Amino acid sequence: MAKTKISPQYPKLKTVAATVVLAACSAAMSSLSHPAALRVDGMMTASDVPPVTTAKGAYVPLRVVADSLGADTNYDPKTGSIELVRANDTLRFRVGDRNATLNGNRMTLKAAPFAVRGRTMVPLAVIARAFNMHVHYDTARAQIDVMTSGTVEPGAQDDP
Repeated sequence: MAKTKISPQYPKLKTVAATVVLAACSAAMSSLSHPAALRVDGMMTASDVPPVTTAKGAYVPLRVVADSLGADTNYDPKTGSIELVRANDTLRFRVGDRNATLNGNRMTLKAAPFAVRGRTMVPLAVIARAFNMHVHYDTARAQIDVMTSGTVEPGAQDDP
């Protein structure tokens, strides 16, 4: 009986090259895809649920932003109604509903708030509109800024 010699089989060069390219692309995308940082009045704000960014805009975790702004957040589990009170302003809305009220006046949101892991995410523009804030989403730096009136961003140049 003759012994047959078994030679190890190596993948083809094309397979190795394709795997290397795919791995490199995945690593690059992974390193570039990080959640946007959230700053309120220049201070970094941490949340267990990071902001959500899409081609249509940025969505921020309501409670974290509200707490940072000194607002009170109330939730009614029976109706699903969320109330945000800051100074003399009261915003009421529900997750999944584009209709809201600001100080009793009806308003239509461009996008409905939604929930992520138990946190209510609202469009950044809602915060600006409801509480007269300056907001900015810098897509290049993946940074969201919420600024109250009179607050100057750290490092900003003084106006002459």
